Amino acid sequence: MSTERHITLVHEQSEFAEARSAEKAENARQCAVAARTVASHSNDAEDCVSLLAMLGLDALAGKEVGAAHSPARVAARRA
Repeated sequence: MSTERHITLVHEQSEFAEARSAEKAENARQCAVAARTVASHSNDAEDCVSLLAMLGLDALAGKEVGAAHSPARVAARRA
């Protein structure tokens, strides 16, 4: 096997791994946003917990996304 072919295979595997990692991160972000949406439309904490469980969403992930996109943090990034 030539060195050139070996480098190509490694490069293709690296691209696939990066794409898969990006897909996982985007899926986690979407699930967290969905959890926050459910929470904002829930009647109370018990309703929220049951809805999140039915949908297979994680309430803690929603809190993490909320903190990452809080107005104070967004303003700090712009400065």
